[in-house]
Amino acid sequence: MHEQIFIGCDIGTSSTKAVAADINGRILAHASVSYGLSKPHSSWAEQHPDVWLDAAVSAIRSVTGMLSASDRIEAVCISALYGGTGAMCDEHMKPVRPSIIWMDRRAEKESRELKETIGEENIFQVSGNGTDSYFGYTKLLWVKENEPSNWSRIRHILPIHSYVICKMTGEITVDYCSAGNVGGIYDYAEHSWSEEMCRTMEIPFHALPSHFYRPDDIVGTLNEEYQEKLGIHRPVPFCAGTVDCIASMLSAGIVHAGDNAAVLGTSLNWGFIHGKRPDNPSLISMPYCTDPMSVSYTYGGASTAGALPRWFAQNFLGEDSASAYDCLEQEIRGKAIGPGADGLIALPYFMGERTPIWDENAAGVLFGLTLSHTRAHIYRAVLESVAYSLRHIMESMTDTSSGVSKIVLVGGGARSGLWKEIFADVTGLPVCTPVQDVEAPLGDAFLAAAGTGCISGYSTIKDWTAMREPVLPAPGRHEQYSRYFALYKELYEDLKETMKKRADMLRN
Repeated sequence: MHEQIFIGCDIGTSSTKAVAADINGRILAHASVSYGLSKPHSSWAEQHPDVWLDAAVSAIRSVTGMLSASDRIEAVCISALYGGTGAMCDEHMKPVRPSIIWMDRRAEKESRELKETIGEENIFQVSGNGTDSYFGYTKLLWVKENEPSNWSRIRHILPIHSYVICKMTGEITVDYCSAGNVGGIYDYAEHSWSEEMCRTMEIPFHALPSHFYRPDDIVGTLNEEYQEKLGIHRPVPFCAGTVDCIASMLSAGIVHAGDNAAVLGTSLNWGFIHGKRPDNPSLISMPYCTDPMSVSYTYGGASTAGALPRWFAQNFLGEDSASAYDCLEQEIRGKAIGPGADGLIALPYFMGERTPIWDENAAGVLFGLTLSHTRAHIYRAVLESVAYSLRHIMESMTDTSSGVSKIVLVGGGARSGLWKEIFADVTGLPVCTPVQDVEAPLGDAFLAAAGTGCISGYSTIKDWTAMREPVLPAPGRHEQYSRYFALYKELYEDLKETMKKRADMLRN
């Protein structure tokens, strides 16, 4: 008897992961491919789309190679990081330059000019989102202003997963969630591109995909070229896919209004789903996969989260590996370094910051260093800074419609026992993590099952996502951390103007 198999693949900022799951959500095979980022200047971050394409091919091919001959792959679904500009391609669907990703902050001037000319309120009324160099439309304007030769060659602008799907199926598509995440040029009321905003900003409307889909919609089938490359020797259906944070939220079982979760990857997102039109320009909103026409995902995001321990391990231990992180956590426990890291506070603004301060000039800080502090103190302060940023985001998002009684934490950082303890103690809330730590690729596999009609509704995801016992706040530690959290917020306010002066010096 053939077993029904669903392939989920997530293209992330630092790695691409793929899984094969059965109809019950059991992971039968998984693979991962790592890569770096190009950072030509301070606060810039970009990647060539074909790096992601090659990684997706490699990860999926590895997974299909682990399956038995009797397994039948029913469908494939791909998600990807928020690619900012997305893949900007010529008439032959060849990228004209690397994608400028979400982390990049170079479009500061374009963001300021939009506020002065069109107005942030006008942009928010159309798109449900604010104006910042984080958003893809501001990054596109940077390319228009600074690289006119490249700009003139653009004929297609696609989200990263849509580019990969186009290569694999020949279909040019976009899902509502990813389109909404572009901001600015997306009409949230009509759920389509805003022709008026595109005309006003001089972004080519006809370069944007004209066919919108739900993430689980079947949009095409695997072409012959990629059947060979992926090791899937028939034209299996492909779903439209979506942005990675949506797939990660789904993998956490987020399907009902008021459900909330934190996605701890390279960056940190904490958000909830609801049935209202976005009403806060300081937060980020996009349609949600369960019903893009009427359900939204609204979140606050910290620009650097998992990127910080990775930076620390690479630069202070010379390696980015599970053993390096275990070593650092053992040092913290061995030295009995407790909450507050003996008076050491870090600001995690290594690539500017999004929610709630929205400051591209914000910079990382270590405050309170003394000769008694060790690398273990610094590492704990780094982990604590991300937990502070989550608490700061949560403070700015009080309208979750249902109150917050726990934190569901998914993503690579959720594997760390120490970090989960810190999150629980800083927020004062139980921290729950899934038993299976594959996050977004599992959400993708579920979307593939939904798209083929093999499951009967999104609530079925609960059967795919068993949770571990929650990590509870330790008595007294939340109050202890609250004093440090107050200093954390005060530090930024005291240094805000100094950070701007530093940024201006670097620009001049």
